[in-house]
Amino acid sequence: MQVVTTLEELWAARKQLPEPVGFVPTMGYLHDGHLSLVRCAKRDNASVAVSIFVNPTQFGPNEDLESYPRDLARDLALLEAEGVDLVWTPTAEVMYPPGFQTWVEVTEITQLLEGARRPGHFRGVTTVVAKLFNGVQPQRAYFGQKDAQQARVIQQMVRDLNYPIEIVVCPIRREPDGLAMSSRNTYLNPAERKAATVLYRALSAAKAAFQQGERDADRLRQIMEDTINAEPLARLQYVSCADPDTLEELHGEVEKALLSMAVFVGKTRLIDNMLIGTGKETF
Repeated sequence: MQVVTTLEELWAARKQLPEPVGFVPTMGYLHDGHLSLVRCAKRDNASVAVSIFVNPTQFGPNEDLESYPRDLARDLALLEAEGVDLVWTPTAEVMYPPGFQTWVEVTEITQLLEGARRPGHFRGVTTVVAKLFNGVQPQRAYFGQKDAQQARVIQQMVRDLNYPIEIVVCPIRREPDGLAMSSRNTYLNPAERKAATVLYRALSAAKAAFQQGERDADRLRQIMEDTINAEPLARLQYVSCADPDTLEELHGEVEKALLSMAVFVGKTRLIDNMLIGTGKETF
Protein backbone atom coordinates (compact mmCIF):
# COMPACT_ATOMS: atom_id res chain seq x y z
CA MET A 1 0.00 0.00 0.00
CA GLN A 2 1.39 3.36 -1.05
CA VAL A 3 0.74 6.40 1.15
CA VAL A 4 1.24 9.79 -0.50
CA THR A 5 0.69 13.42 0.47
CA THR A 6 1.60 15.76 -2.35
CA LEU A 7 -0.08 16.02 -5.73
CA GLU A 8 3.14 15.04 -7.48
CA GLU A 9 3.38 11.87 -5.39
CA LEU A 10 -0.29 11.12 -6.05
CA TRP A 11 0.02 11.50 -9.82
CA ALA A 12 3.10 9.28 -9.95
CA ALA A 13 1.44 6.57 -7.85
CA ARG A 14 -1.84 6.81 -9.75
CA LYS A 15 -0.11 5.99 -13.05
CA GLN A 16 0.96 2.64 -11.62
CA LEU A 17 -2.52 1.47 -10.59
CA PRO A 18 -4.30 -1.17 -12.69
CA GLU A 19 -7.58 0.07 -14.15
CA PRO A 20 -10.36 0.51 -13.24
CA VAL A 21 -9.79 2.42 -10.00
CA GLY A 22 -12.41 2.67 -7.26
CA PHE A 23 -12.12 5.62 -4.90
CA VAL A 24 -13.37 6.13 -1.34
CA PRO A 25 -13.04 9.69 0.02
CA THR A 26 -13.02 9.87 3.84
CA MET A 27 -12.25 12.22 6.71
CA GLY A 28 -10.52 9.42 8.58
CA TYR A 29 -11.17 7.92 12.01
CA LEU A 30 -12.43 4.94 10.09
CA HIS A 31 -15.12 2.53 11.23
CA ASP A 32 -16.80 -0.42 9.57
CA GLY A 33 -19.06 1.88 7.60
CA HIS A 34 -16.02 3.29 5.81
CA LEU A 35 -14.50 -0.15 5.43
CA SER A 36 -17.71 -1.45 3.86
CA LEU A 37 -17.23 1.17 1.13
CA VAL A 38 -13.67 -0.04 0.65
CA ARG A 39 -14.92 -3.62 0.30
CA CYS A 40 -17.49 -2.55 -2.30
CA ALA A 41 -14.76 -0.73 -4.22
CA LYS A 42 -12.47 -3.73 -4.01
CA ARG A 43 -15.22 -5.99 -5.32
CA ASP A 44 -15.85 -3.81 -8.38
CA ASN A 45 -12.38 -2.58 -9.38
CA ALA A 46 -8.83 -3.69 -10.09
CA SER A 47 -7.43 -1.05 -7.69
CA VAL A 48 -8.71 0.89 -4.71
CA ALA A 49 -7.64 4.38 -3.63
CA VAL A 50 -8.71 6.08 -0.40
CA SER A 51 -8.27 9.68 0.71
CA ILE A 52 -8.05 10.84 4.32
CA PHE A 53 -8.59 14.56 4.76
CA VAL A 54 -10.53 16.44 7.43
CA ASN A 55 -11.87 19.17 5.16
CA PRO A 56 -12.01 22.52 7.00
CA THR A 57 -14.29 24.22 4.47
CA GLN A 58 -17.29 21.99 5.24
CA PHE A 59 -17.28 22.85 8.94
CA GLY A 60 -19.21 25.86 10.21
CA PRO A 61 -17.69 28.35 12.69
CA ASN A 62 -19.31 26.65 15.71
CA GLU A 63 -18.81 23.06 14.56
CA ASP A 64 -16.31 20.43 15.66
CA LEU A 65 -13.36 20.87 13.26
CA GLU A 66 -10.71 21.05 15.98
CA SER A 67 -12.17 18.21 18.05
CA TYR A 68 -13.05 15.95 15.12
CA PRO A 69 -11.47 12.55 15.94
CA ARG A 70 -8.24 11.70 14.16
CA ASP A 71 -5.97 8.62 14.25
CA LEU A 72 -3.99 8.31 11.04
CA ALA A 73 -1.82 5.38 12.13
CA ARG A 74 -4.89 3.32 13.03
CA ASP A 75 -6.61 4.30 9.78
CA LEU A 76 -3.65 3.23 7.67
CA ALA A 77 -3.42 -0.11 9.47
CA LEU A 78 -7.12 -0.77 8.81
CA LEU A 79 -6.80 0.15 5.13
CA GLU A 80 -3.73 -1.99 4.66
CA ALA A 81 -5.58 -4.94 6.17
CA GLU A 82 -8.37 -4.39 3.62
CA GLY A 83 -5.91 -4.53 0.73
CA VAL A 84 -6.12 -0.88 -0.34
CA ASP A 85 -3.58 0.05 -3.01
CA LEU A 86 -3.18 3.80 -2.52
CA VAL A 87 -3.94 6.25 0.28
CA TRP A 88 -3.78 9.99 -0.28
CA THR A 89 -3.41 12.10 2.88
CA PRO A 90 -3.24 15.68 1.61
CA THR A 91 -2.65 18.62 3.93
CA ALA A 92 -4.85 21.72 3.99
CA GLU A 93 -2.04 23.53 2.17
CA VAL A 94 -2.15 20.98 -0.65
CA MET A 95 -5.92 21.25 -1.03
CA TYR A 96 -6.23 24.99 -0.44
CA PRO A 97 -2.96 26.66 -1.44
CA PRO A 98 -2.34 30.36 -0.70
CA GLY A 99 -4.60 32.55 -2.79
CA PHE A 100 -7.23 29.84 -3.27
CA GLN A 101 -10.45 31.40 -4.62
CA THR A 102 -12.29 28.82 -6.75
CA TRP A 103 -15.38 27.02 -5.49
CA VAL A 104 -17.72 24.36 -6.87
CA GLU A 105 -21.32 24.90 -5.83
CA VAL A 106 -24.48 22.89 -6.44
CA THR A 107 -27.45 25.16 -5.87
CA GLU A 108 -31.03 23.94 -5.40
CA ILE A 109 -30.71 20.63 -3.56
CA THR A 110 -28.10 22.05 -1.17
CA GLN A 111 -30.58 24.59 0.21
CA LEU A 112 -32.71 21.90 1.89
CA LEU A 113 -32.34 19.61 4.92
CA GLU A 114 -28.71 19.69 6.07
CA GLY A 115 -27.92 22.62 3.81
CA ALA A 116 -30.59 24.77 5.46
CA ARG A 117 -29.05 24.15 8.89
CA ARG A 118 -25.37 24.23 7.91
CA PRO A 119 -24.79 27.20 5.58
CA GLY A 120 -21.77 26.72 3.34
CA HIS A 121 -21.36 23.07 4.27
CA PHE A 122 -22.11 21.64 0.85
CA ARG A 123 -19.99 24.22 -0.96
CA GLY A 124 -17.08 22.87 1.04
CA VAL A 125 -18.09 19.28 0.28
CA THR A 126 -18.48 19.72 -3.47
CA THR A 127 -15.29 21.76 -3.81
CA VAL A 128 -13.15 19.24 -1.97
CA VAL A 129 -14.73 16.23 -3.70
CA ALA A 130 -14.17 17.86 -7.10
CA LYS A 131 -10.51 18.36 -6.19
CA LEU A 132 -10.21 14.79 -4.91
CA PHE A 133 -11.76 13.48 -8.14
CA ASN A 134 -9.39 15.60 -10.21
CA GLY A 135 -6.42 14.22 -8.31
CA VAL A 136 -7.32 10.54 -8.21
CA GLN A 137 -9.16 10.26 -11.57
CA PRO A 138 -11.20 7.19 -10.56
CA GLN A 139 -13.71 5.33 -12.68
CA ARG A 140 -15.99 4.80 -9.68
CA ALA A 141 -16.40 6.60 -6.35
CA TYR A 142 -18.15 5.20 -3.27
CA PHE A 143 -20.33 7.08 -0.79
CA GLY A 144 -22.54 5.94 2.09
CA GLN A 145 -26.32 6.28 2.19
CA LYS A 146 -25.98 7.59 5.76
CA ASP A 147 -25.06 10.98 4.31
CA ALA A 148 -27.99 10.79 1.92
CA GLN A 149 -28.12 14.43 0.88
CA GLN A 150 -24.37 14.45 0.32
CA ALA A 151 -24.70 11.46 -2.00
CA ARG A 152 -27.45 13.21 -3.97
CA VAL A 153 -25.40 16.41 -4.19
CA ILE A 154 -22.34 14.54 -5.48
CA GLN A 155 -24.49 12.73 -8.04
CA GLN A 156 -25.79 16.10 -9.23
CA MET A 157 -22.29 17.60 -9.43
CA VAL A 158 -20.94 14.65 -11.41
CA ARG A 159 -23.86 14.83 -13.83
CA ASP A 160 -23.67 18.61 -14.24
CA LEU A 161 -19.88 18.79 -14.70
CA ASN A 162 -19.65 15.70 -16.95
CA TYR A 163 -17.29 13.77 -14.69
CA PRO A 164 -16.69 10.31 -16.22
CA ILE A 165 -17.20 8.74 -12.81
CA GLU A 166 -19.86 6.31 -11.61
CA ILE A 167 -21.14 7.23 -8.15
CA VAL A 168 -21.92 4.11 -6.13
CA VAL A 169 -24.03 4.60 -2.99
CA CYS A 170 -23.64 1.81 -0.42
CA PRO A 171 -26.04 0.85 2.41
CA ILE A 172 -25.85 2.30 5.91
CA ARG A 173 -23.84 0.16 8.30
CA ARG A 174 -25.43 -0.10 11.73
CA GLU A 175 -24.46 -1.26 15.17
CA PRO A 176 -26.41 -4.32 16.46
CA ASP A 177 -28.88 -1.98 18.21
CA GLY A 178 -29.53 -0.01 15.01
CA LEU A 179 -27.38 3.09 15.58
CA ALA A 180 -25.86 4.21 12.28
CA MET A 181 -22.07 3.99 12.39
CA SER A 182 -20.42 7.40 12.61
CA SER A 183 -17.08 8.79 13.72
CA ARG A 184 -19.04 11.20 15.94
CA ASN A 185 -20.51 8.31 17.96
CA THR A 186 -17.26 8.39 19.94
CA TYR A 187 -18.43 11.68 21.50
CA LEU A 188 -21.32 9.91 23.26
CA ASN A 189 -21.11 8.90 26.92
CA PRO A 190 -22.73 5.56 27.90
CA ALA A 191 -26.17 7.06 28.67
CA GLU A 192 -26.13 9.11 25.46
CA ARG A 193 -25.00 6.11 23.46
CA LYS A 194 -28.03 4.17 24.67
CA ALA A 195 -30.34 7.11 23.95
CA ALA A 196 -28.91 7.57 20.44
CA THR A 197 -30.78 4.49 19.22
CA VAL A 198 -33.87 6.72 19.20
CA LEU A 199 -33.04 7.88 15.65
CA TYR A 200 -33.29 4.36 14.27
CA ARG A 201 -36.38 3.67 16.37
CA ALA A 202 -38.08 6.78 15.00
CA LEU A 203 -37.27 5.90 11.40
CA SER A 204 -38.36 2.30 11.94
CA ALA A 205 -41.64 3.40 13.50
CA ALA A 206 -42.46 5.58 10.49
CA LYS A 207 -41.45 2.82 8.08
CA ALA A 208 -43.64 0.31 9.92
CA ALA A 209 -46.58 2.70 9.75
CA PHE A 210 -45.99 3.16 6.01
CA GLN A 211 -45.90 -0.62 5.51
CA GLN A 212 -49.17 -0.90 7.42
CA GLY A 213 -50.85 1.57 5.07
CA GLU A 214 -50.08 5.04 6.46
CA ARG A 215 -49.40 7.29 3.46
CA ASP A 216 -49.77 10.82 4.83
CA ALA A 217 -46.43 12.62 4.86
CA ASP A 218 -47.33 14.86 7.80
CA ARG A 219 -48.40 11.85 9.84
CA LEU A 220 -45.15 10.05 9.08
CA ARG A 221 -43.19 13.11 10.22
CA GLN A 222 -45.28 13.27 13.38
CA ILE A 223 -44.53 9.62 14.21
CA MET A 224 -40.80 10.32 13.98
CA GLU A 225 -41.09 13.54 15.97
CA ASP A 226 -43.11 11.91 18.75
CA THR A 227 -40.59 9.07 19.06
CA ILE A 228 -37.65 11.49 19.33
CA ASN A 229 -39.41 13.75 21.83
CA ALA A 230 -40.09 10.76 24.10
CA GLU A 231 -36.34 10.37 24.68
CA PRO A 232 -35.20 12.79 27.44
CA LEU A 233 -31.58 13.00 26.24
CA ALA A 234 -32.55 13.75 22.63
CA ARG A 235 -33.26 17.18 21.16
CA LEU A 236 -34.80 17.20 17.72
CA GLN A 237 -33.43 19.62 15.11
CA TYR A 238 -35.57 18.42 12.20
CA VAL A 239 -37.46 15.49 10.74
CA SER A 240 -38.16 15.19 7.03
CA CYS A 241 -40.31 13.16 4.68
CA ALA A 242 -38.96 14.21 1.30
CA ASP A 243 -38.98 13.24 -2.35
CA PRO A 244 -36.02 10.86 -2.82
CA ASP A 245 -34.97 12.59 -6.05
CA THR A 246 -35.49 16.30 -5.41
CA LEU A 247 -35.29 16.21 -1.57
CA GLU A 248 -38.29 18.58 -1.46
CA GLU A 249 -40.64 18.04 1.48
CA LEU A 250 -43.71 15.97 0.65
CA HIS A 251 -47.28 16.67 1.76
CA GLY A 252 -50.42 14.59 1.48
CA GLU A 253 -50.26 11.03 0.19
CA VAL A 254 -46.81 9.62 -0.61
CA GLU A 255 -45.78 6.57 -2.62
CA LYS A 256 -42.09 6.76 -1.81
CA ALA A 257 -39.95 8.99 0.38
CA LEU A 258 -36.65 9.64 2.05
CA LEU A 259 -37.21 9.81 5.80
CA SER A 260 -34.41 11.69 7.53
CA MET A 261 -33.57 13.61 10.68
CA ALA A 262 -30.95 15.43 12.68
CA VAL A 263 -30.98 15.01 16.45
CA PHE A 264 -28.76 16.29 19.23
CA VAL A 265 -28.01 13.63 21.83
CA GLY A 266 -26.29 15.57 24.56
CA LYS A 267 -24.00 17.90 22.60
CA THR A 268 -23.52 15.47 19.72
CA ARG A 269 -25.42 16.04 16.48
CA LEU A 270 -26.41 12.80 14.77
CA ILE A 271 -28.14 12.19 11.44
CA ASP A 272 -29.86 9.15 10.00
CA ASN A 273 -32.24 8.27 7.20
CA MET A 274 -34.28 5.51 5.60
CA LEU A 275 -35.89 5.07 2.19
CA ILE A 276 -39.50 3.86 2.03
CA GLY A 277 -41.53 2.75 -0.96
CA THR A 278 -38.56 2.45 -3.31
CA GLY A 279 -37.75 -1.20 -2.73
CA LYS A 280 -34.11 -0.22 -2.22
CA GLU A 281 -31.78 0.66 0.66
CA THR A 282 -29.85 3.27 -1.31
CA PHE A 283 -30.21 5.90 -4.00
